[in-house]
Amino acid sequence: MKNPLGVRPQVLALALARMSESVGNSFLIVVLPLFIASDFVTGNTFGLTEVAITGIVLSLFGFVNSPLQPFTGRLSDRTGRRKIFVVLGLILIGTASFSYSLASTYWHLVGLRVLQGIAGALIIPTTVALVNDLADEGNRGGNMGTYNTFRLVGFGVGPVAAGGVVVAGPYSISLFGTTVSISGFDAAFYFAACTATLALVLVLALIRDPDIEPQESDSGADGGVAVFDRTGENLFDPVFTLGVVSFFMAVGIAVFATLGEIVNARLDQGPTWFGLQFAAFVLAQILLQAPIGRATDFYGRKAFIVVGTTLLIPTTLAQGVVYDPWLMFLARFMQGVAGAMVFAPALALAGDLAPEDRSGSTLSVLTMAFGFGVAFGPLLSGFLVELGFIVPFVLGAVLAAVGVVLVMTQVEEVIEPRRSLPLIG
Repeated sequence: MKNPLGVRPQVLALALARMSESVGNSFLIVVLPLFIASDFVTGNTFGLTEVAITGIVLSLFGFVNSPLQPFTGRLSDRTGRRKIFVVLGLILIGTASFSYSLASTYWHLVGLRVLQGIAGALIIPTTVALVNDLADEGNRGGNMGTYNTFRLVGFGVGPVAAGGVVVAGPYSISLFGTTVSISGFDAAFYFAACTATLALVLVLALIRDPDIEPQESDSGADGGVAVFDRTGENLFDPVFTLGVVSFFMAVGIAVFATLGEIVNARLDQGPTWFGLQFAAFVLAQILLQAPIGRATDFYGRKAFIVVGTTLLIPTTLAQGVVYDPWLMFLARFMQGVAGAMVFAPALALAGDLAPEDRSGSTLSVLTMAFGFGVAFGPLLSGFLVELGFIVPFVLGAVLAAVGVVLVMTQVEEVIEPRRSLPLIG
């Protein structure tokens, strides 16, 4: 039976591996703040509050892995190998996740989070490049969308289950006639290590490097991705433009993350509502990334990116003005719809533009930009909300509007659409 999304078996295996790894890694988003607030972690805070330390620990993953991604992406191009980078990254992720159970000071957590950031830099650009290498022009959107869907399923499931695992502890386990007690925190860290191990097994058993020629040199005019368009047709390079748009999108999405207490007070709601609103974006992505990605294989990529970026403007701004929990949920869900129309199509379009021997360095521009946006968004909103609740969301909407102009003027369609969008003709 033919796969309706045109998804390659190895891409599906890679997507399952990333889903498994994402479950454990996203566990830490919920578990680490609880762990820092517990009596298990002590030590010198260097004058910082516990909240500040929590923010630093959580943000380190993005700030470490994002600037390293172009280097690992380019190195995978130079060597013509992707799998070894993914394997090394998963080993580091699993080791760090287990080592949290041995941590007792704030500096331990900082060091382990840096290690996980390095692991992310090894995994993220090389897995996206693998998807690009394994796909072709006719099914790249469907493969990118499916890969992102599975990854987001893992990211969405982890935080939901994490709190329950911690609260249900301690656990008593019988080993060789001896009863061993495991705290809820240790159980969560062991679980995260197990999901990374499962991902490692899947990659080792089911993934092989595609037949790509190692890049001889990345020096000169052809090395890396330029800021300005080398052809002279536009001002900015299209891949750079897609990276900027990905950064703008991620900032607009992430400003919501740090405003939980303020949102709950403003909307007169409990933390459960905030969790549902936060998850609404991920839910929309899970439902729509694969079909939208596949649709771009037929209708072209640019139109979806333009419509999605345009939709980001009102859906981001709405979050700063609504006073009803259901309306906030709807705004977040529709923002997820917009995000689904931007990220997977943008990755597919960048893949169309990437030279065969430089997909790692090319696609890392987008993954790096998105990672930076996710890291910067919460920090910006923490400062800007002091000027007014609506201000962070106004910033997100303005950035989205700039993104619309950039895509419309600086990015051209690469593939020949096999069909026309009904609304366009």
